[in-house]
Amino acid sequence: MNVDSPTMLVDSHCHTGEGPLWHPDEERLYWVDIPNGVLYRYDPLTGEHERCYETSVIGGFTIQTDGSLLLFEDGGRIERWQDGSVELAWRGVPGECESRFNDVVADPKGRVFAGTMPTEDRLGRLYRFDTDGTATRVLDGLDIPNGMAFTPDGEHCYVTESVPGTIYRFDYDEPTGSLSNREVFIDRTNERGVPDGLAVDEDGYVWSAQWNGGCLIRFAPDGTEDRRIELPARKVSSLTFGGDRRSDVYVTTALGPGDGPPGDRADEGSGAGALFGFQSDVSGLIEHRSRIDV
Repeated sequence: MNVDSPTMLVDSHCHTGEGPLWHPDEERLYWVDIPNGVLYRYDPLTGEHERCYETSVIGGFTIQTDGSLLLFEDGGRIERWQDGSVELAWRGVPGECESRFNDVVADPKGRVFAGTMPTEDRLGRLYRFDTDGTATRVLDGLDIPNGMAFTPDGEHCYVTESVPGTIYRFDYDEPTGSLSNREVFIDRTNERGVPDGLAVDEDGYVWSAQWNGGCLIRFAPDGTEDRRIELPARKVSSLTFGGDRRSDVYVTTALGPGDGPPGDRADEGSGAGALFGFQSDVSGLIEHRSRIDV
């Protein structure tokens, strides 16, 4: 892969390609197509990819300490998947039967923060799943909760709210998993596109995918724009770091829009719905693994 020059790796034509995660045990990348409920896997050594699992909807997922995946789906449902074996972990989170999960992230202790989408009656929510399996509603009133990540020192957590175009920074308390003192880190209300998935690198810079913005933006810890990487897809949805040095950047895109019918490449760009990759001159943080008792 070239430095800061994205290359199409898999022409998957995903309706909403999302949630890429590098699996260090397997040295392969996983990602999902949300509304089509497809879990994909890509092997950079061979260049081959496969559809590992198909269900109704997959919003996001984490990697458990044993290497299995926790799939956060629709109706508050969560499944555990490993090598083709699937078991139901949660039948449904109360109050989320009409919604679906969106982006999720594991914290340093193995808890999971998971956002749910707005419904006709209310805005989205953010939940924290503790390692004993209990779920706590952390935030209400989020208009599409999205990408989340932690700072290198573990003292802060970023949470994206897409529709107003805002990335928040919270104080994060690792012993309890609590979020407090919300402040606006990035406000892109009047900019092209809205922030979607994000990742943080070892220097503490925030990489944000820009849905309808056609690019990734790297923000310095003070919120200033450091660089912009364009892609041939209008809906850039998320990214992650992978490879031995965690300097390989993998980027998902969408044909979209959202959960509605897919668009076409004449409008959305020649690479819409594909998986892209490029080499970065910085390394990403190692993603935390979930330790949820299922």
